[in-house]
Amino acid sequence: MAATIHAGEAYGPESIHQALHYCRANRIGHGTRLYEDPDLMQYVNDFRIPLEICLTSNVQTGAVPSLAEHPLRAYYDEGLVVTLNTDNRLISGTTLTDEYLGVHEHLAFAWGELVEVARMGFESAFLHWDEKEAMLERFDEEVEALEGARAGGS
Repeated sequence: MAATIHAGEAYGPESIHQALHYCRANRIGHGTRLYEDPDLMQYVNDFRIPLEICLTSNVQTGAVPSLAEHPLRAYYDEGLVVTLNTDNRLISGTTLTDEYLGVHEHLAFAWGELVEVARMGFESAFLHWDEKEAMLERFDEEVEALEGARAGGS
């Protein structure tokens, strides 16, 4: 059974280590403090373990002081698999659109980087391959249509 475990937000990288090695997590929810352990960060990258990033929630809980200081940019630049998420949307009062806008405005993610992060979300989904493949194909078609509209100025 596939599992996501929230770790590395309130407690440090040792909670991420425990989630991966004792609980056998396939994905890590948050992972905000992963950067504190470079060896563990390399492990997460080597094994392509997705980090479910929840920007607004991380600011609200005090895991990071502001969106601009979130380690997402560093994780992305290091090549880690990162996805954007709302955590608990009703408590956080955010939407996925708001999370993407925050990444663009506060962490200077460009269009292509936002597309890549969104694609990583689909690639990381707990779905059978045929379902995932169909979703990725549809995603790529939608991105192509959006890029065509952007190029055409409409």
